[in-house]
Parts: sequence; C-alpha cells; structure tokens
Amino acid sequence: MVVQNHSAANEKIFAPFGMMATGDNYSIRYGIWHCNKDDRRGSVILLAGRTEFMEKYAETIGELNQRGFDVYSLDWRGQGLSSRLLANRHKGFVETYNDYSGDLVLFMDKIVKPQAVSPLVILAHSMGGHIALRYLHDHSRDIERAVLVSPMIDILTSPCPRWFVRFLMHIAEKAGWNHKYVIGSGDYVPEDEKFENNRLTSDPDRFWDEQKDIANNPDLALGGVTYSWLSATFESIDILREPDFAEKITTPILMLSAGSDKIVSVEAQEEICSLLKQCKLTVIPGARHEILKETDSIRLIFWKEFDRFIN
Repeated sequence: MVVQNHSAANEKIFAPFGMMATGDNYSIRYGIWHCNKDDRRGSVILLAGRTEFMEKYAETIGELNQRGFDVYSLDWRGQGLSSRLLANRHKGFVETYNDYSGDLVLFMDKIVKPQAVSPLVILAHSMGGHIALRYLHDHSRDIERAVLVSPMIDILTSPCPRWFVRFLMHIAEKAGWNHKYVIGSGDYVPEDEKFENNRLTSDPDRFWDEQKDIANNPDLALGGVTYSWLSATFESIDILREPDFAEKITTPILMLSAGSDKIVSVEAQEEICSLLKQCKLTVIPGARHEILKETDSIRLIFWKEFDRFIN
C-alpha cells in the first residue's frame, strides 16, 4: 500500500507539459509523468472532471508513479490551460461531447499509444468517467482496465426538478442563449470559495489545493456552465442510456461511488454498472464527490480497491 504524504505531494514540480493541435484548430495541453522504475507496470490515462486541471492531481500522479505506472493526462478543451472556447474564459462551454471524445481519441492515437508502456489503464473522475465510457464503447480493445471514480452517468438537478431544467434548456436554445451562463452560474470568484458546506470533499487541506493552484496561475480558473454545456451534457447522458450502449463495453471496470455525492447520481452509476459486462461497483460511505481529494481514510479505501483490481 503506497500512500503519499499530502504536503510533500503538492511540492511536485509540474513541468512535463506539451500542446497538441486538434483538427478544429484548438490546442490541448497534456502531461506525461514517468515512474522512473526499471520494471514499469503499465500506463495510466488520468481523465479529470469539469473545471479541473492536471495540477490538481499532483498527489494522485505521485502515488501512481510510486506504484510503477507512467501517467498520461490532458486538460479538456475549454478548461485548464487548453484552449478556451469563448471570449470570457471563465464560461464552461462545449458544443457537443463529441468534441471531448474526439480530443481523447486524438490524444490516445497521437501521444499515448505510440509510446506508452502496456497495459493501458484509464483512471477517470466525474465528467472524465463519462467521456471514458464513450471511449470504451468505441475502443474497448485499447484499454486493459478502467477505474471510474464518481463517474458522471447522470447529474443531480436539485433543487430544480429535472423536467424544469430540460424545459429551460429548450427555451434557452430557442432564444439563442447558448453562450450565456445558466441561471445561478457565473465567473470564478476566489472569495466565494468556502470549505464549509462544500459538496466536493470533507478534507480541508485538499479542498484548498485547487484554490492555491489557481492563485498561482489565475488562467486555470473556470466558472459555471453555459446553456450549451448543459444541453450537450444531457444529450450525452441520453447516449449512455441508449439500448445496448453499456452492453457493448467489454473492458473490465471498477466503479467507485461516493456515498454522500450531491453532484452526480449514485443510482445512475448502479444502473449502468448492472448493464456493463464486467463491472464491480463499490460505494464508499461518507465520501463526497471528489474521492481522490477526500480524507486519508477515504482515500485508503480507494487505493485498496484500486490495487486489488489492478493486480
């Protein structure tokens, strides 16, 4: 069991970055971290969630390196230091999840597969887990195993009823509001970030990691979502629910759900896991949405499950 000291992990120097051009002329930032061991166990493709960037996963990357894995990761278009898609870089925007999926395919084909040590393992969080399933549906043979952490199979719309949110999106589309923030969303404001009552993690130190990274480089900041992003998200959620979608995925999957998740649906995770050919679901009691940024005790459960699944 390798658990890295949190403070030491965040002193990790993040330098091994490159930029990859997409077919529609955007730039995607990616990173590669080699484990520096003679007997490497394989390569992990680390896929982050919405708003996130690679620096946020310094601790996890270090723990994977210590386990003998090289790590490959990227910032999704519209976030991190990849190209932002609107003049206001704080707006969370995408036209279609096909763009996310296409960027991942390009990253795998151009950067990962030509040089990565096999086997290839996906480790994906939230929105990254959603995109990973889209990839596995079309490219199952590329990946030996996948670990999906709080995957965004469906989102929770509380306190608004789901039908109202989808009706609002319909109105927004008719009104040409695709680039506008969803009601209640706005730019990232550091002063608004508070640990108390947050929905992401119960660990105060790890909660502030992201805010410290943004303070060091404000270009990493991302605000709320636009109507276009929300519409694209529901369209892709519907794809995951299509008949036979899950059944066509043959890759062995470990799915870890946060027992106290208030952002994505645990019920939807349970449902899709029951349809996948090879899926084991573990619900971690008391965990909030960001399991990899949770307390040591919760992360220990994650790493025990990860190690058992990968070995």
